[in-house]
Amino acid sequence: MIKFYGYNKCDTCRKAKKVLEQKNLKFSDIDITEQPPTKTTLRAILKNGDYAIKDLFNKSGVLYREMKMKDKINVLKESELLDLLAKNGKLVKRPIVADGSNFTVGFKEEVFSKTWT
Repeated sequence: MIKFYGYNKCDTCRKAKKVLEQKNLKFSDIDITEQPPTKTTLRAILKNGDYAIKDLFNKSGVLYREMKMKDKINVLKESELLDLLAKNGKLVKRPIVADGSNFTVGFKEEVFSKTWT
């Protein structure tokens, strides 16, 4: 089952969701602010090789700026960064779409369409 971690007020998430719906793909819609991806899911995304830890952060988010994460990303250990992401959905770049073996972070239409066919 595809898990869609998004935020209903996010235009990017709505665009990504529309692509999945147009492809008739079933997915569970998870509010990333209430239920962020687990550390296990985040580790799997990193292990997949397409993303680095910095790619998982919502760099345009208010919380990112308030927590001065730009300075911390290169200083904190990966496990500490994963803890922060797993506890603060507003820090996470969205949407995250995962089925256990395929992952997309954010929405680039060509990557998204290629991954979720």
